[in-house]
Amino acid sequence: MQLSHQLAEYVRACFAGVWIESQEHEDAILEIAQLCHREAWMFAQWDIEQGLRTTCKLGDASVSDPLSAVRVANDISDPDTVCVLVLTNMHRFLGSVEIVQALARQVHLGKQHRATLVILSPVIQLPPELEKLFVVLQHELPDRSQLEDIARSIATEETELPSADELSRVLESAAGLTRYEAENAFSLSLVRHGCLHADVVNDLKAQTLKKSGLVGLHSGTERFDQLGGLDNLKAFCLRAVRRQGTRSTRLRPRGVLLLSPPGCGKSQFAKALGNETGRPTLTLDIGRLMGSLVGESEGNIRRALRIADAMAPCVLFCDELDKGLSGVGGSSQADSGVSSRLFGNFLTWLSDRESDVFVVATANDISKLPPEFARAERFDSVFFIDLPDADQRQVIWQIYSEQFGLDEQPLPKDDLWTGAEIRACCRLAALLDVPLIQAANNIVPVAVTARESVERLRSWADGRCLSADNTGVYHASQSTGKSRVRRKLPRNPSVN
Repeated sequence: MQLSHQLAEYVRACFAGVWIESQEHEDAILEIAQLCHREAWMFAQWDIEQGLRTTCKLGDASVSDPLSAVRVANDISDPDTVCVLVLTNMHRFLGSVEIVQALARQVHLGKQHRATLVILSPVIQLPPELEKLFVVLQHELPDRSQLEDIARSIATEETELPSADELSRVLESAAGLTRYEAENAFSLSLVRHGCLHADVVNDLKAQTLKKSGLVGLHSGTERFDQLGGLDNLKAFCLRAVRRQGTRSTRLRPRGVLLLSPPGCGKSQFAKALGNETGRPTLTLDIGRLMGSLVGESEGNIRRALRIADAMAPCVLFCDELDKGLSGVGGSSQADSGVSSRLFGNFLTWLSDRESDVFVVATANDISKLPPEFARAERFDSVFFIDLPDADQRQVIWQIYSEQFGLDEQPLPKDDLWTGAEIRACCRLAALLDVPLIQAANNIVPVAVTARESVERLRSWADGRCLSADNTGVYHASQSTGKSRVRRKLPRNPSVN
């Protein structure tokens, strides 16, 4: 529903306090002004720079401070018509007791005088005194049809408009941008290429996401043929994501939760999935969401998830969730419950979202996350990625030997090695210009350094997770070619 439609309903219902969260103030003000014009309502706007502006006059220098702007609502209101007063960036002044009190008083008086206060702000920072008095609305980012209108208004010549397929890619790339950012991206594309081009939009989008600091845009070139093994996981995700175009909204895929020891390819799989399916891959780092102010962390995760919704269809990669949300499983006294609230917001979004966002979450220790995280309908499946077997290691050796330009040479003993350790060995061999067998002397497998953790993880996944390599449920005892990691104890009981 458009902002004007939502606001019209609340104004007709005599709501005297409305908080609109918007990143595009000019567009929001224009939409509100057009609504007031259609409904024959009085429209007034105030900001700290230009003072008060109404439909009757361009400005009033005498109303320059925020306290006077709040109090003037009753003076300009008319008992015969509705008055809508928009206060831009008023959240900057809510540290003042006088302004908070004036707002609360004006909301109560607005019921009698048919005057509605609209606070326009990029964030939601309602003080406790005003929480029950204001209703919060969201000024949504432009949808696909609005982006297409902007693109056609920028590319006015026939030669500037690409083919239908390329235009579709351009619009998909522009999802998540504001109207102003989309105009800039389309204009820059015309300057560079003479027509609309998706690469330019993606470059600008990466800069926009980098400025937000909440969500990153992965720009790598990873593919599934660069990742050995994981045949069942690859087939499952490709089938779920690629068939989305033929299915209804109710059948949209949710995502997968990947559990494995470190270095087994979880992160590389998530980055390659976007390239395989033609979707942008967003990276969500829980550590970036933590803020120093009360309520800032919760607001950050809500904004990050809204960005993901706006950029759909996409892949959202959440790495190392067991570490980012480590405070959830234990006492909340260490961070005053911030991790628990972040986790609650994330869980709610996983269950209730309607956007086509395929979530790939990874963890090394599932015991640090509460059981409700992996319940049905939050993820399509939970996969366990075990240490690669002999055949998979052979494929991984071949991939990285070609990548680092190594000639065919004898391979070192690689029992219990992960893909990351094979890559490290190949990189060191190329860096030090030594044979692979010699480079292997610098590698100590994680299955040896953390054998107890690996065994505990395998035991937990046995019968609880799907196998990433073979169809069906994972069973540690049936992992072909994967040696069990056991401690070597002396046979003499006296030594034990």
